[in-house]
This record gives sequence, structure tokens and C-alpha cells, in this order.
Amino acid sequence: MMHNRLLLALAALPVLLVIGEARRVAPLLEDDLARRPHRPAECMFGKQIRELGSTWYADLGPPFGVMYCIKCECIPVQKKRRIVARVQCRNIKNECPKPTCEEPVLLPGRCCKTCPGDYSPDIAQDVPPQISPEEEERSLKHFATLLTGKTSLPLRRDDLTPSSTLNDAYNYVATGRFNFQRKNLYYSFYLSNSTPRPRSLQFVDMSGSILEEQTINPIGGVYQNATGKLCGVWRRVPRDYRKLLREERLHVALIWGPSATLTGQLSRYRSLATEQFSALLEPTIGTDRSLMSGAGATAIISASTASAPSIHVLLVFNGMFFPSEISDVPLTVQLEHLEKRYVIFREDIIVGKPSIERNIGEVRSALSGTDLRLLARGKLGITVSSRSDPQALSLHGAVGPRATCDLYQTLLSSEAPSSASGLAWAFLDRGGALRYGVQLVGLEDGNPILTLVDDGGKRRTEIEDLTPALLAGLANGSIERPGPRLLEPLFSGELGVVAASHLGSVLRGRLIQKPVADARDTPAPILLRRPDTEPVASGMAGLVWASVDLDCTLHYELEITGLADGERTLQLHLETMPLIAQGAPVARRLLEEFTGTVLEGSVTGLSPVELYRIESGISYLEVRDKALGAVLKAPFKTRTPLSCLPHYADNDVASVVAYNMQPPRSDVENSACFHETRFYEEGTQWTAKSDVCTMCHCHRGLTSCDTVPCPVTPCAYGQIMKTMPGHCCPVCTTVSILNETQSNVTATTTPGSRGCMLAGQYHLAGAAWHPYVPPAGFDTCAVCTCDVVTLEVKCPRVQCPPLDCDEKMAFRPDKKACCRQCPPVPKSVATPSTGDMLPRDQATVSTRRTADEILAGGGCKYPVGGPFENGKEWHPRIHSHGEMKCVKCKCKDGEVKCDRKRCPRALCNTIARQKKQGSHISDIDDCCSVQCKRARRHHRLHHHQKRTSRRELRN
Repeated sequence: MMHNRLLLALAALPVLLVIGEARRVAPLLEDDLARRPHRPAECMFGKQIRELGSTWYADLGPPFGVMYCIKCECIPVQKKRRIVARVQCRNIKNECPKPTCEEPVLLPGRCCKTCPGDYSPDIAQDVPPQISPEEEERSLKHFATLLTGKTSLPLRRDDLTPSSTLNDAYNYVATGRFNFQRKNLYYSFYLSNSTPRPRSLQFVDMSGSILEEQTINPIGGVYQNATGKLCGVWRRVPRDYRKLLREERLHVALIWGPSATLTGQLSRYRSLATEQFSALLEPTIGTDRSLMSGAGATAIISASTASAPSIHVLLVFNGMFFPSEISDVPLTVQLEHLEKRYVIFREDIIVGKPSIERNIGEVRSALSGTDLRLLARGKLGITVSSRSDPQALSLHGAVGPRATCDLYQTLLSSEAPSSASGLAWAFLDRGGALRYGVQLVGLEDGNPILTLVDDGGKRRTEIEDLTPALLAGLANGSIERPGPRLLEPLFSGELGVVAASHLGSVLRGRLIQKPVADARDTPAPILLRRPDTEPVASGMAGLVWASVDLDCTLHYELEITGLADGERTLQLHLETMPLIAQGAPVARRLLEEFTGTVLEGSVTGLSPVELYRIESGISYLEVRDKALGAVLKAPFKTRTPLSCLPHYADNDVASVVAYNMQPPRSDVENSACFHETRFYEEGTQWTAKSDVCTMCHCHRGLTSCDTVPCPVTPCAYGQIMKTMPGHCCPVCTTVSILNETQSNVTATTTPGSRGCMLAGQYHLAGAAWHPYVPPAGFDTCAVCTCDVVTLEVKCPRVQCPPLDCDEKMAFRPDKKACCRQCPPVPKSVATPSTGDMLPRDQATVSTRRTADEILAGGGCKYPVGGPFENGKEWHPRIHSHGEMKCVKCKCKDGEVKCDRKRCPRALCNTIARQKKQGSHISDIDDCCSVQCKRARRHHRLHHHQKRTSRRELRN
């Protein structure tokens, strides 16, 4: 019996027990490019991610636990042209060898019984790696590729010849760089000026099977737009695919459409270890198009500023040969000034055996200090031409920053005990300028000295003074012409950032290279600081990059400095705040537990509401210690794709306006708004100076203003309605408070006056208003009040009156209506009363008894339509079913009792006869028809079971 239960439990798991023969590989591209993004080739068993090729025992959880006779494996499966991962589990009980002794023993954690000293064959474990992770990471660095029409083989079994007639991207040119770190493969691409941004990217093997597929964001992030690069990462590369990369049997494909693709082979180049500049070469104007079609080149350039300045250029190229040239082909490589057109150096290289796809050439030359500065400023270009006919065969391209997507960052901390901290980051844009950002917090001096220094030598050398760009602890700017004196220590990790206060405090940090993908492709990092109330070590700070991709996945990269104990276990939490904080709980989500100072991860499954709160900037990232609580915390905001935000009905104006249906412009994402002679920060709200009845807010660099709508609220007994000076809407107030306010008008706007604060806005005691929720504007379906006595703010939603019709017939008179209405009844049918003439989309104020009066007289509370008077009868309403006419509720002395209509057998027989005769069934009988039908079905089933049981007993 236990064995059967295990088989049933295993059958419920998404496992693959039999694998058929792999199908034949299909062509490289499919016609349908609108399919869903390809999932990574990894297995999910329970809640654990398993790498391709790994093995383990099936853990079914309680009450079964780990089943040591069920061995599982994550295997690759060919599905059309894609390689997908599937879990395969099998029972290894029958594979156990026969014991050689008379009394074998079943050891803990084993499936097979063994004799003492014998080897147990049922140990499920991953295949041990042949090299250590550190050695593997070093062996998988420094890969690059050239993608042109001549390198883009169709990768089909039946056709391995280049073809330009079937590829619309045959004349596109691109080059890529690849860097492997911690099981992730980071990629970077330069595209030529005539090459558009691709739609997707694929990693394929030699047979054309797709190993990984990613959709390319058509807009790109801040870093990609500033540098002109295409950046991304292939996370958790399986062990078998890392072997393909190490053996140079991995290809990458950029895809623009069904008949537009470029592919290239990932090859190792040792020169990438010292690459400082890159160039992408295209056919020059006037060359022979029939020969140069599909040709291109990339250059890996490094320069040295030692005693004898020099330059080293490694060229990867194709398309530079005539059909008659089969060996020892001479080519000319020259470095020239782009604007003045003079040649800096010209060298000749010889290609022994020309190849259609890829050829390699290398040149070295001495340069002057002036030429090195021109090289760093993007003023030089490289030309490769045929010596026999340079006009017909020639490639040219400008030298720019290296093609790798990398960014330099550091945390600034003090060696002495201090509460001050900061961060700095920098990167090179497409023009070669060094863009940087610095944030300083906690320094005693408001005007510190900020400099870039070279920490490589025995003495620190000041390179650049950034103090003029520093304002209120923030510095954002660019160095337009960085020379070799700055770039060399930057590339080698020896460029430091120093912030020195005039009072003696000093913050230091060294800029370290980090790959750019997902999280780092955002405007700026977030500085995590310790809360002042927490007893933690001084000088502790954190730096976080975060972003949300098109799949609604939150990516984050965290770095911490100042830990007293580097082995301490910490937790990273995400806190999302409600839009209106009165009484609403704070949602806290544990992202990850970690040890050390660096953390990188991603979170899937965030709800649209959580993502909306992240987009709105009402979330926090928090690093917690189990013993000390919160040790680092900071407000958190990042841009979220519109497809990940919640979608509401048309009447939900607050959400429709908030999401705007247009992506934000990156150039105004963090800009301030200018309104009536002053600037306002992003996300703030204010009352217009020219009109107290106008509220404004700043959203994505744009100012939006709305007229204040005044809610209609009756005043309580003993209060009067009065409009106060400096306020828009009238206020319910007592005579004593009114006299006090009129005697001192300035009290209405000072903290000492009686009133309430909500979202930074002051409201007088007794005031009523609609809440202002930027960027949506006023929420007219809620009314906030400031209690005259307790000064407590309450914001209840409008209570809609019960409908007199079916919910399917109800409608909203306009998109902003809070409540639905029933369709108008013709005058000939019914004459509506005065109460029915009131619009149902407003909070009605009528002469009916209040809720407290109804409850005091024995009335009953009820969630829909209540409260009800004592003795009132009604049919309850359920949102998904409407009015339940078969159920009747009654309020009696404060208690609600609901009963379903009872249908006797005689009535069921009558309904059955009416149905046979085709007669009309009344509403009352219609209620019973469903119950009678259910009773007949149950009666037939019961008799069928009895007959089956009797038949089995006879047999």
C-alpha cells in the first residue's frame, strides 16, 4: 500500500520518465517571433532550482520525506530547436546488487542493503567538477565575437554555406564581449551606425539548437542609451554549456526578424585582458560592394603610458580578399586622425591562409603622448585595406571606449569611527567622457573637498578636482576629456575617490569594475545607511542597484562595507508601504539571507500592487540582523514596465491616470518641476500660490494641477459651516473654535493651530476633503475628515446604496462614478420616489435615519446594503452571483438570520410536470427548480450505487 502511495505521489510531480529520440534540428529561425520568452534550461523540483545534469534523491516532504530509492536527474530534452530541461525520476530499488552476506544491513540514507565494508551504488550526487570554481572562472574570461554576414552561417545540418539572399541582416555589423562571473555569462555588444537594435538574442550550439533565448528591451536602460551598447546576462549557465564555451563551440545570434539574423562564434582572445579601447569597422564608401558585402572587423586596442608610450591592436576581420588570393595576402593597417585626416602610423600584416569567416592580425607601434591623448578622446580611427587594391577592399571605424559593459563603483567610508558615509560611481559614455555620480551623507562640513586620486603608487597623486560639482552632498557631472593619466588607474582598479572635510573627517573608496546588466542599467544606485536608533558599528553603509525587467522580475545587487564581523548572517528585506497609511499594515518580504559583503539576486512573483508601490517610491530596502534588527535602510524606487503594473477598470481613474499609458522619458525621470517661480522635487505636492483651490504635484519632471473638489458633508449638531481664510472648502466648526481661529488668522497655517497633517498637507479641525494621491489626482470616491475633538484623520470610502436591479444590468454613468446605477425605468411602469431620484454615484445625505440610530433601535449590521432596520427582510447579494432570490434574510433584534427556501416533494413533482408540458414556471417555483433537479440527480446516483453494490455481492 505504501508503495502505491509513493507511485501516486511521484505521478503528481512534473517529471519525465521516458525520453524519446531527439528530433531533427529545425532551421535557425521560426516565423513566429511573438512567442513567450524562453525559460532557462534548468529544472524546478519542489521549490529548488536544479542545474542541468545534476542528480538528487526525491524529497516529497512530509509525511514521506526523502525517498532514497527514487533517483532524479535534470536532463536536456530537444523540443523542436530548443533545449529544455526536464526532471527524470526512476526507482533504483531493482538496480540494487545482491548482497554477498547472509545478513545485509540497510544504512541510513541508502536504498540498497549492503554488507559491512561493501560499496553502496545508490549514492545520488552531482558529477564532481574537473576544475575548481576559481579556475573555471579564470578559464572562461576574455571571449569575444565578430558578427557579420560572412560569419552568419545558417547553422543547418544540410546547408553550411553563407547565403546573402536569405538574410536581410547580411550587411549588418556587430561585435561582442563576454565575461563569466559566478556562473553568470555577461555579454556586451557594439552595433554599427547602420545596424538597428535587435529584437532578441540566442545562444546556440554547433548544430543550431537554442540553448538560451532572451528578448531585448527595445528602449534600453540609462547606461545602454548613454553608451550605445547592448548589455545583458545569461544567469546560471549549466555545466555542460560552460564546457561548450571553454571549448569555443558556442555561438551567439542577434535576431531582427524571421529573415534577419547575425551569428558569430565565441572565441578566446588573450588581448582582452588588457583592452582599453575598441573599434568596429565597416566597408568604406566607394569599395566594391560585390566583394565587401557581409564584411566587417573589430579591433581590440590597449595602450601603455610607460617610459615609451605604445599601442597594441588586435584585429579580427573578414571580407578583405579577392577570390584569387589564397595565401600570404598582404594588408595595410593604419591609425589616423578622424578630423585632420593625417596618418599617425601605418603597418603591414600578412595573412597566411585567408578565411571567409574570421582572420586575425596584430600590430604594435610607438605613440607620442599627444597621440595617446587623442586616442583617449575618441579622435582617432583605424583603417584596414588591401595592399593590391585599397579602393576596392577597405574597412574603417572610429576608436572608442572598450565594448565591455562595465561600470565602476565604490562605497566611501572612514577609517576612524564616524557616522558619515557615501558612494561613488562612474562609466565612460559613447563619446569617451567619464560620467560620474557621488553622494555624501553625515559629514560635519557642508562643503568638503572631493577629488579623484591615483592610489597605484607609493604616494597618492591627485588627478581631478570634483569639488565644483558638489552641491548639498551630491555631485553629478562628467569629465569630457579623460586622458591616459586617468583611464589607466581606472581600468586597473587603482582610481580612488576622496571626500575630505575641513574639520578633519575623510571618506575614501576605490572604484572597482562591475559588469552592467539588469540592475546596474538604472540612473543611480541607492545608499543604505544605518538608522540612528540602532546600536551597530559606526561606518557601516551599503550600495544597492535595483531594476525591474520586462518579465516583472526584480533584480538587485548589494555591496556592504564596515561590517565588524564579515561572517555575520544578514537578511535583505523589501518593505512596501500602503498609499494611505492610516491603519494599513506595512508589507515586508524577505528577499535573501546572506553572509559576506556582496549579494546579487532576483525576485519573481511580485504582485502588481507591490510593483506599483516600488514605482511610486513608497518602498524601502532594509538589511536586518536577527539580533540587532534593522542595521541599514533606505527608500527604494525604480522604474517598472507598464505591463507589470496592475490593470484596472476604466472607472478606476486613480490607476488609469497613474500609469499614463506612456513610458516615461529617461531624460526627465529624476528631474525637478518648475511652477510659479520655484522648483519642486520629484513626487512632491503643493498648493498653488495663485489659487488655494488648486493642488499640484511633480511626476516624472512634469507639473500637473487639479482643482480642489469640495465634498458635501453635513455638520453635526452644534456646529456651523464656515469658509476659513486661506482655505478652499468650508469647515464644520464650533463657535468657540471659530472665534479662536478668527482672532488669529495665521494659526490656520502654523503648527500651533488645531488641525491634522496628511501627506504633508495641513487641514483645519473639522475639515473634510477628498484625498490627493499623486500622480492620479483627487480620489473623489473617498472623503477624509479631521475630527474636531480628537484631531484624528479618517478616510472612509463612499458607501454605495443597494441596487434595485440585477448587478449585470447596473452601469456607471461616467468613468469617474464611484457607484453603479440601475437603468432608468419607463414612467409608464413605475413612478420613482424622491429618494430614487438621487444620483447613486454620490455619498447621499438624506433624511433617512443614521446608522447609529438604526442599530440603536434593534437594527442589524450587514456588509452589503446594511445596516437594516429591525424587522427588515431582504435577499442577500453576492458579487459573483448577484441577488440570491432563493435565500431570504431577516433582521430581528440586532441578529441576522438567513434561510433557504424549502421545496417539498409535492412542489418538485408539480415543477416536473410543468416542464414536461412546457408551461411557464413562476419565480418562486424557479427557485425550487434548481433544488429539485439537484435532489433528483442525487437520488439517481444513490440508486445507481445501491444497484452496483448488489451486483458485486452476487458475483
